[in-house]
Amino acid sequence: MSCSGVTVTVLAENTAQGMGLLGEHGLSVWVETAGQRVLFDTGQGIVLNHNAACLNIDLARADSIVLSHGHYDHTGGLQIALRHAPNARMFMHPSALMSRFSCRDGVTREIGMPGCVRDIVNEHRASVTWTTRPTEVAAGVFVTGPIPRRTSFEDTGGPFFLDENGQSPDLIEDDQSMWIEMPDGLVILLGCAHSGVINTLSYIQELRKGMPIRAILGGMHLGAATAERMAQTVKSLRRLNVSEMWPCHCTGIVAAAQLTVAFGNQCRPCGVGTGNEF
Repeated sequence: MSCSGVTVTVLAENTAQGMGLLGEHGLSVWVETAGQRVLFDTGQGIVLNHNAACLNIDLARADSIVLSHGHYDHTGGLQIALRHAPNARMFMHPSALMSRFSCRDGVTREIGMPGCVRDIVNEHRASVTWTTRPTEVAAGVFVTGPIPRRTSFEDTGGPFFLDENGQSPDLIEDDQSMWIEMPDGLVILLGCAHSGVINTLSYIQELRKGMPIRAILGGMHLGAATAERMAQTVKSLRRLNVSEMWPCHCTGIVAAAQLTVAFGNQCRPCGVGTGNEF
């Protein structure tokens, strides 16, 4: 069953466009179909309440909350979201609860789900659907579960580890994306695409038997991408014939600019306040 009309609104992102809106390093997107409302990621939680109020979005109406992966900048606002919508169904991979770290230039940072949020998830386990495979969230709305990693040029996008000493690489196996089926194609939401944006899009098309991709919106984690990876990404996006791109969050300014050069008006800015009707 496809959705006949969908509204997608960015509630949290690194940049903001519009009077009174605030940005933060993170991502949260409100999705509204004819019958369901889904909150895709929750940002850090610093701006979620403020921006939702400014954009006249009532978080209490959320039927479902999808977490793309267990990093703090996508899960930190879950406590706030559940305060508004305590009966919302949550969708996440079990590994989203793991501790994880970033190690750069000798500096280690904990970047996993905040402890207080992990506690909230454990308290609401009866309301969690563990997405170890493709899963339906609402009519015409699905999450991928783990994404096969088949390309030779994509990686997780950064120095991520499961331990403070940087000895156990974190493959971010909980990374997942969400897609919405429209009569004329797929609208795909990316959290960070740690599995690789091309791996992600190709897998969803495989699941949906080659349905065209109408739009993609979200983070692509290309900030540290090599020239080779960017060239292969652009080439693959052309092959996949993506109609519209709304790169944001962790895509990186340089990578977003390269995508704009390559795709022109097909690639559009996507700060807080961006609203799209499909």
